Amino acid sequence: MLDAIDKKLLEEVADLHEIPQGAYNIRKNGAGIQRNTTANIDIVTKKDKPGINVIVKPGTKKESVHIPVILSQSMDDLVYNTFEIGENADVLIVAGCGVHNTGSKKAQHDGIHEFFVRKGAKMKYVEKHYGEGDGSGARVLNPTTIIEIDEDGVAELEMVQIRGIDTAKRDTLVKLHKNARLIVSERLLTYQEQDAVSDITVELLEEGSSAQVISRSVAQDKSNQVFHLNLRGYAGCRGHIQCDSIIMHDAHVSSIPEITAFHSDAQLIHEAAIGKIASEQLIKLMCLGLTEKEAEDTILQGFLA
Repeated sequence: MLDAIDKKLLEEVADLHEIPQGAYNIRKNGAGIQRNTTANIDIVTKKDKPGINVIVKPGTKKESVHIPVILSQSMDDLVYNTFEIGENADVLIVAGCGVHNTGSKKAQHDGIHEFFVRKGAKMKYVEKHYGEGDGSGARVLNPTTIIEIDEDGVAELEMVQIRGIDTAKRDTLVKLHKNARLIVSERLLTYQEQDAVSDITVELLEEGSSAQVISRSVAQDKSNQVFHLNLRGYAGCRGHIQCDSIIMHDAHVSSIPEITAFHSDAQLIHEAAIGKIASEQLIKLMCLGLTEKEAEDTILQGFLA
């Protein structure tokens, strides 16, 4: 059921060269096409709307769930996925969407993911976006991620968009309870006339909660990027947001870090920087034998690594 294009998209968004081990659900053009569950991880189709429920049993260790989405035709696709990560579980969830559009109409995927990370559980969530195809139709992705982390829980998010998406609007909301921890790494590259918006809100609700959000981006050609990173501290907590962007050509970047404290023991820090590639870095690499283009690419790859 997977052709060469499908396999290429799976490799790009989920690092899959073959059907994965463990639990997985592969969605193609609006329908689930392959699924596997394990003794500790169940995947159930929702009855009231498109999407799945992923249930990870308490105490599950060293297991993974792959839930990639493939669009290989022009269409609108909307999916609602809910994840229950049981107490003291430790799980890797690999999502992401790959779009191959050769038509003249828009190919759009909107994914709404809701996570409940229970007491003492740890979740790493990886979401990658990739687009390709020589059609004139737009490639559009609008992910919404909602996470609630219970006491002593940990959520690590890796969100990547490096190539081929014309328009993206990412909304992320995370709520942390007592001693819960959040680590976010966001990487983004836009070019031509692509448009990307990322809105991340983190609510540190209880004592001992902490969050670190780091966003790095490169804007080339006439592309446009907007980042709104918002930390809200409601108790004795710690939070740090950092947004660094390299701007090139005629691109536009807007970075809006925001911190709000509702408690005297909240410790919140924000940083933001936008600039071009330093000429000294280019000269140093060119002195080692690289062309200017090779030196530029090397710097950008290192910045987004």
